[in-house]
Amino acid sequence: MQTPIVSFKGFQSGDILKISDTVANVDRALTDCGFMASSDLGFSDELIARVFEASATFFLSDAKNKMRSAYLSAEENFGYQAFASEHLDPASPPDLKETFTMRNILNATIEEHRWPSNEFKELMQLFFAECLERAFLLQRILAKALNLDENFFVKFHSGQNISLRLLHYPACSSDEVSDSQLGAGAHSDYGLTTFLFQDSVGGLEICDQNGNWQDIEPDNSVVLINSGDLLERWTNGKYRSTLHRVKPMTRGRDRFSIAFFVDPDSDTEVKVLDSFIGADTPRKFSDVNAGDYIRGRLENSHNNLYK
Repeated sequence: MQTPIVSFKGFQSGDILKISDTVANVDRALTDCGFMASSDLGFSDELIARVFEASATFFLSDAKNKMRSAYLSAEENFGYQAFASEHLDPASPPDLKETFTMRNILNATIEEHRWPSNEFKELMQLFFAECLERAFLLQRILAKALNLDENFFVKFHSGQNISLRLLHYPACSSDEVSDSQLGAGAHSDYGLTTFLFQDSVGGLEICDQNGNWQDIEPDNSVVLINSGDLLERWTNGKYRSTLHRVKPMTRGRDRFSIAFFVDPDSDTEVKVLDSFIGADTPRKFSDVNAGDYIRGRLENSHNNLYK
């Protein structure tokens, strides 16, 4: 399956028709699929390659080195989580992956010794800033699609809960995989939107509207973008927070990916927008506090390991 391809060039062109086309295409993709792909958001290919290289170097280093950056709590949401220590689907066996999560790293105070190196820190901060700039562009497009003030979403995203995450799915043999065990268990993302960068190794699947799992062909020339739970709640289900998962790497190759989770600030109260409530569209979601919701989802996935 190929996700909808959306070009973002038109939104910054100054051409009213091109802007409208971009907005309509984003609206359609997130309504129909909850995922889309783009190759023209302006990300630096060279910078992405450097982040993938640094990720591989870190994950392929020895365990003692990695544990210097150990993840300590869902509240902090920073650091290294070892192989099979997370359950994105809490009802399934632990995920066959290891991760390095970095929340709010342009503003958070993280002790220097918990970073793999100063060069690693500076590279991740540089990439975080580039992702954040593109996230704000997407938020303005979403606001226009939903007939909201241009900065409706931007004002709720100072970076407090925004996270950059490196992921490594080591190759494994099928006899090492338990029944129903996956590289990443079936889950939806928690916040507003996610950018996902992949290598050329496949494994990602998304659940379509009929409940069937569809393979997503790997394409490292595009960034995948998906809507999350809180955007689904704001829009009363118009924009789908689509279940997705990653298969175990049983074909002899490691998989690396990079995710940038754009989650609202903790004090944000997420309420279904009035324009999406009507006689034929009753309210589907109760009001939630973004910080409580995100922290609860994180703690649930950690299976009490990091509380």
